[in-house]
Amino acid sequence: MINILATIDKVSRKIAPGRAPYFIEAHLVKALITIGSESPVGRAKLAKSLGLGEGSIRTLIKHLEKEGLIQTTREGMTPTGTGQRLVSSLMSRISSASAIPRSSLTVGGFNMAILVKDAASSVRAGLEQRDAAIRVGAQGATTLIFGRGKLTMPSVKEDIFKDAPNVREMIVSRLKPHENDLVVIGSAKNRLTAELGAIAAALETLKAH
Repeated sequence: MINILATIDKVSRKIAPGRAPYFIEAHLVKALITIGSESPVGRAKLAKSLGLGEGSIRTLIKHLEKEGLIQTTREGMTPTGTGQRLVSSLMSRISSASAIPRSSLTVGGFNMAILVKDAASSVRAGLEQRDAAIRVGAQGATTLIFGRGKLTMPSVKEDIFKDAPNVREMIVSRLKPHENDLVVIGSAKNRLTAELGAIAAALETLKAH
């Protein structure tokens, strides 16, 4: 996993040298997953998916090409062999984002959940995940640990799903967590920022892991 994180960090810093790369890193991860799973992907479709302007998309694509992660044809962008291996390895640790309804667990109107596999031991109280989500513009992030067949919040003993059992069932059925897995829920005023917040929180967890 360290090679994936190093590659993402390397490309991020080339795009935005000297700046905290959380925002760019989240976009890179979403771009790689989108190209890897939906290729060929056109520039306009990728720009819409990431919520970025033409100039930013052009820069992002240029650096992904320079690192040998994608190639562009008339049909659109596709991952190279190296790029596909990176995406496959990345998705072996984190899931695609899944929308869940607003509840007492979340802090925004739009909420996107991501599974981070075998990473629960890297979490303290979930503050690092929350802060990472806020850095990319989200309102916050909720961190849940799956253990002994239950989803719990770090340092919270009571049943956090008492008033929202449907949310628990939705998370478990969609993300299918196993022992020691982590679920991070990004919350924001729109779906894209909520997803970027969840990705940022997941990356923060993997870095700590």
